Amino acid sequence: MENLIVDEDIGTVYHLAALLSATGEKNPGLCQEVNIGGMVNVLELARIYHLRLFAPSSIAVFGPDCPPLAPQQTPLNPTTMYGITKVAGELMADYYHAVHGVDVRGIRYPGLISWKAPPGGGTTDYAVEIFHDAIETGTYSCFVSAETRLPMMYMEDAIRATLELMDAPADSLGPARSGYNLAGCSFSVGELATAIGERLEDFVCNFEPDERQEYADSWPDEVDDSAARQDWAWEARFGLEDLVDEMLANLTRMREVEV
Repeated sequence: MENLIVDEDIGTVYHLAALLSATGEKNPGLCQEVNIGGMVNVLELARIYHLRLFAPSSIAVFGPDCPPLAPQQTPLNPTTMYGITKVAGELMADYYHAVHGVDVRGIRYPGLISWKAPPGGGTTDYAVEIFHDAIETGTYSCFVSAETRLPMMYMEDAIRATLELMDAPADSLGPARSGYNLAGCSFSVGELATAIGERLEDFVCNFEPDERQEYADSWPDEVDDSAARQDWAWEARFGLEDLVDEMLANLTRMREVEV
C-alpha cells in the first residue's frame, strides 16, 4: 500500500477493509488483526505522507446500555469483537488527529442496504438477504425476530454521506469527526417484510432467531445524527418505501438480465 501511495501520488485514502460483526465473532483473532492492525497501518501512512483519511465506524460501537435513540456522545460498551475494534478505531483516529494532525474522518454506518453488493457477513445482512429471497423463492427465513428494529440506510445515501463528509471544510467538523452518527431510516423486520409483501403479494417471511439476535439486541433502534446535520448539513433521501422500491426494481432487472 505504501508503494501505491508513493507511486500514484495519492492524497486521500478510504479505508474500508474490515471483518464485520457475525464473521468477526466466528474468528475474533482475525477480526482484531484485520480491523485494528489495518487501522494502525493506514493511520501511520496518513501520518507519514500527510494523507486525508476516511475510516468508517459502525452502530456496532454501541452496547446494551445505550438508549433506544443513540446520542452522539454516550458510553460505548459493545458486546462483539467487531464493535470493540470499531471503538478502538475511533479512539486511534482521535489520537492521530490530536497528536499528529492527521485529517481523519469517520461515520458510524448503520446497516447498509444495496442491490449491487451481496451480504457481507454482518448482523444486518437480513435487510439485504430478504430482497434476494423474496424475488428468487418468494419466502425468507429471518435470523432475527419480527420486532427487531435497527438503523438502516440505502447505499446511495451512504456513499453520498461519505463524500459529503470528506468534502466538508476541516474547521466545520466537531468532536464527532472520527465517528459521526448517521441516520437513514429505522424500521423493524416486520415492517420491512410488510412493505415487500405489499409489492410481492405471495411473499412469506418466517422468523428463526439465532445467535445474531443477541448482537442486534445490543444496538439502538435509531441514532441521533444532529451533529452530522449541524456540522456538514447531512440529510438522508431514502426512506423505507423508497428503499424497497429501489431494491426490488433493481434486483428484478438484474435477475432478468442474468436469465
